[in-house]
Amino acid sequence: MVATSATSSFFPLPSSSLDPNGKTNKLTSTNFSGLNPTPNSSGRLKVKPNAQAPSKINGKKVSLPGSVHIVKTDNNHDLSQQHAPRTFINQLPDWSMLLAAITTVFLAAEKQWMMLDTKPRRSDMIMDPFGLGRIVQDGLVYRQNFDIRSYEIGADRSASIETVMNHLQETALNHVKSAGLLGDGFGSTPEMVKKNLIWVVTRMQVVVDKYPTWGDVVEVDTWVSKSGKNGMRRDWLVRDCNTGEILTRASSVWVMMNKLTRRLSKLPEEVRGEIEPYFVNSDPILAEDSRKLTKLDDKTADYVRSGLTPRWSDLDVNQHVNNVKYIGWILESAPVEMMEKHKLKSMTLEYRRECGRDSVLQSLTAVSGCDVGSLGTAGEVECQHLLRLQDGAEVVKGRTVWSSKTPSTTWDTTS
Repeated sequence: MVATSATSSFFPLPSSSLDPNGKTNKLTSTNFSGLNPTPNSSGRLKVKPNAQAPSKINGKKVSLPGSVHIVKTDNNHDLSQQHAPRTFINQLPDWSMLLAAITTVFLAAEKQWMMLDTKPRRSDMIMDPFGLGRIVQDGLVYRQNFDIRSYEIGADRSASIETVMNHLQETALNHVKSAGLLGDGFGSTPEMVKKNLIWVVTRMQVVVDKYPTWGDVVEVDTWVSKSGKNGMRRDWLVRDCNTGEILTRASSVWVMMNKLTRRLSKLPEEVRGEIEPYFVNSDPILAEDSRKLTKLDDKTADYVRSGLTPRWSDLDVNQHVNNVKYIGWILESAPVEMMEKHKLKSMTLEYRRECGRDSVLQSLTAVSGCDVGSLGTAGEVECQHLLRLQDGAEVVKGRTVWSSKTPSTTWDTTS
């Protein structure tokens, strides 16, 4: 009686059903006393709960659940071969199979995790291995790590100066973005976007103490400070992520330009209010090299490379040539003998004007401090540079200092 009541609470039985002869039998879900079928000669009966005598639909007999169907059996039929009565218990799913499947999945996942966790870890990946930047030092300094990729190294197996400069530029933009100041321009704040203003660099000074090599992880810190009434200074410090050794120091000065008129602009008060909370009150990380840059021409230059034109990939989102590309063009006219035996130690650049996709440029280089014919054996070499348009307009003026490579870093290009 208890089992029948429990079954009826989940699968209620109808109060009436049709027997095989089409007659209506008055039944209740828990009381079968009203059933008094006439036994056959064997005197045995079989009762199927939740079964109903077949009804005819479109001329075919169909069993309808939800009623009691009485079936007579003879003495020669083994009741153990009949289906077990349907109850609430035997209609539940096979939970053991489900639990076994879940256990198998968890064991497989645990095995994979243990295999990953037991792999040896490089000591130079102690933090931020995926290059995700973050704000440090009271929210005023932005820090980001970079892996040195195989395509970022040069013939001497160390990172190129373009790689270093790209890391500096990337951290600068990510700094603005992480601070929530990035508008839809290239490093522009929301107020700058409203006024069609963009940042342009006027001066860049870089000192490289050591170049990282393939597989190294470098840590780049950057911050901003005030520079005059209408400018901003941005500094960088690059370290070896494993040893903490300082690799590169750089400082730059930026001013604003109207994107439509291409003329320099004063710093609006609305923009000043956006960026001043992020200014660090500190001295430049590098002492300013105040020496005047030498003006070159066809007569004073030792090397000239003409016909340099921007490719589409050299343009940034403001439709002018990326600042890092200028450095590559400057070194186009540097003597190969010097670059094979020397490494770039320091660089000072003054940006005079921008150039676009249709510009054609010339790169000029003059070597000072040694004879051009003895570049391969010279200790320290200083060069003067000029990047100009074909009509003579100056784009970038620069000075570079080169130091002799150690024998371990010299790469034999003939092998």
